Amino acid sequence: HEGPRRVKRAWVIPPISVSENHKRIPHLLVQIKSDKQQPGGVIYSIKGPGVDEEPLGIFSIDKFSGKVFLNAMLDREENDRYRLRAFALDLGGVTLEDPTDLEIIVVDQNDNRPLFRQDVFTGHVVEGAEPGTCVMTVDATDADDPDTDNAALRYSILDQGTNGMFSINATTGEICTTRPGLDRETMGVYNLTVQAADMSGDGLTTTAMAVIYLEDINDNPPEFTKEEFSMEVEEQAAGVDVGKVFVHDKDLAGSPSWLAKFTILEGDPEGAFAIRTDPHTNDGVLSLVKPLDHEVRDRFELTLSVQNERPLEPTAPASPRALATVRVRVRDVNEAPVFRENPRRISVLEGTPPGTPITTYTASDPDTHQIQTLTYALLYDPADWLQLDPHAGTVRTKRELLHPSAFLQGGWYIALVLARDDAEPPLSATGTLSIEILEVNDHAPQLQPPAGVLCGRPGRGGTLLLGATDDDRPPHGAPFHFQLSPQHPQLARNWSITRFNVTHAVLAVLAELPEGPYSLPLLLRDSGTPPREQQQLLNVSVCHCGRDGTCQDGVLAAATAGAGITLGALLIILGSILLLLVLAALGAARVRGRRRALRKGLLERSRDDMRDNILNYDEQGGGEEDQDAYDINQLRHPELFSPRAKPPLRRDAPLSSGTPMAPRKLPNSPSDIEDFINEGLEAADSDPSVPPYDTALIYDYEGSGSVASPLSSIVSSLTDEDQDYDYLSEWGPRFRRLADLYG
Repeated sequence: HEGPRRVKRAWVIPPISVSENHKRIPHLLVQIKSDKQQPGGVIYSIKGPGVDEEPLGIFSIDKFSGKVFLNAMLDREENDRYRLRAFALDLGGVTLEDPTDLEIIVVDQNDNRPLFRQDVFTGHVVEGAEPGTCVMTVDATDADDPDTDNAALRYSILDQGTNGMFSINATTGEICTTRPGLDRETMGVYNLTVQAADMSGDGLTTTAMAVIYLEDINDNPPEFTKEEFSMEVEEQAAGVDVGKVFVHDKDLAGSPSWLAKFTILEGDPEGAFAIRTDPHTNDGVLSLVKPLDHEVRDRFELTLSVQNERPLEPTAPASPRALATVRVRVRDVNEAPVFRENPRRISVLEGTPPGTPITTYTASDPDTHQIQTLTYALLYDPADWLQLDPHAGTVRTKRELLHPSAFLQGGWYIALVLARDDAEPPLSATGTLSIEILEVNDHAPQLQPPAGVLCGRPGRGGTLLLGATDDDRPPHGAPFHFQLSPQHPQLARNWSITRFNVTHAVLAVLAELPEGPYSLPLLLRDSGTPPREQQQLLNVSVCHCGRDGTCQDGVLAAATAGAGITLGALLIILGSILLLLVLAALGAARVRGRRRALRKGLLERSRDDMRDNILNYDEQGGGEEDQDAYDINQLRHPELFSPRAKPPLRRDAPLSSGTPMAPRKLPNSPSDIEDFINEGLEAADSDPSVPPYDTALIYDYEGSGSVASPLSSIVSSLTDEDQDYDYLSEWGPRFRRLADLYG
């Protein structure tokens, strides 16, 4: 019977604490020891952060004694503790003990000053605030251990001037007022130096600035600088400034508590005067809104009051100079015409046709006791858009008003009209005519681009981004509405269009389509008033889809080239080619007709001419029937065409052609007439100075329809008609054989 066995507990190393910034290096932290001692000894080792992990080299161990050393200074703000593993092995590397944890805790030191979150803190509080009004909060941080006094912060005000108007909560850093009497007019800004200290106020310190601005309230009323003001104005001067009244206000310049508001209390029952506030100087500007007539009234006495735009605070004192008197004297002057409405503002639709009346802009002459006539002229019309009736003042359009234009400023066109009376000397007035060119929705959106390429497989590249442009300006342009033409509902089976953004839509393929070109009629509509829409043709080339849903190389280029030509462009090209072919055919037919006409004329003339050409050339002629034949005397008497006589110039010969050769010598006998004719033909063809009909003679053609039968009839005639061929013997040696046969 064995008794209960005692189980030995594993070796345990308690946590080790070491202060940060320890300067005695190396420093022994602990010695670990295994209970299982071996005859040859125990080998100790440690692993973990600070040993074989980052940061390296902070801790080390003597492998025989088990002493653990600190080799570098520690910073708690970087690592507040290290967890290592300790190992015990025999000399053969066999584990003697299970690995145990070794925890090293870094003890904090007060080595970090507090830091304010910003160098300058800004706050605002109204002047006259009650004591205890909190303005702002300053805060700081400390990197030391928040569980120790090293990070326990306390706040204080080191400097705030001599008044001591503010205090700070030492724990929270909240700054509040402590005394009444904050007056912006006395001191508008307070600069406080605040401090934060750790160790509950006894440790390290840091400082920052707290700037407190006092916000103005209306506790000072405006005052006139004097009780009376004197001014002078010419009669019939409307819309002019008469003068200024000056005020003073102690409140913040530019604030509602400073801005003055003036009122005319008495002295202007007809409302001829107006007063406004100059926003820069806060003075009152007195102006005329109605013309004054010196003959009716020559002076005015006005009572003015002034107050702020924001009501006064109940505690503010009343001002003794809230009222002032203004005396205005009216000077008598020669009165010029006056435009009662200046400037005149009108609106005209863009594209208004020329000659359309747009307004009548006239002036009035205050000289009612004189009979005067006013005439009008355009003083300034930079785009030459207008024409003006010089007597009635009617303004008409001279050209179509277009938008946009370099002469428009913010959509407005400015012109000046001059009105002149016929007094001596004449006086004139200028009126400003401001014309607003209103945008009209006169353009439908255009598909851009009108063609594209996509893959014919749904869901994989079978989409095409469509866009549109509109020449109209907003709001008559985008957003655009894209849809398949309602006139072709069958397109919805294979195609769909969804909106992408205000200017684009996405065309998608719903069913797999064969490759090739497709023409899709689309309906595009803008958002104008009223909207404009237009049906346009989209040329789509469906290409062969690759594995990634894109068009394959080569196919895309071919499809793109084909899709780049729209149907309209293709029709124009084909029509142009057809027109060129028709014109070429007409030109060829015309030239051919001329040639046929010329040849026919030559042949018609040759019918008669050939009668002389086949006669014996030593005869004078062939009687009445030969009167129209070629004159053989031109061949027999070449002296008529000698170089002494200036030959007619051939218009069909080049300028560089040489002069004709000397006259040819006549043949000695009629038998040489053939050689003579051939030489004459060659000379005539190359002679630029003879009449054109010489070059057109056909000496070897007998003609058709001539009285003389052709030579072929001598052999081929099958008629029994008697003919006399004796005259053949008179034609020379070459025809004697014929004379013997038929004579």
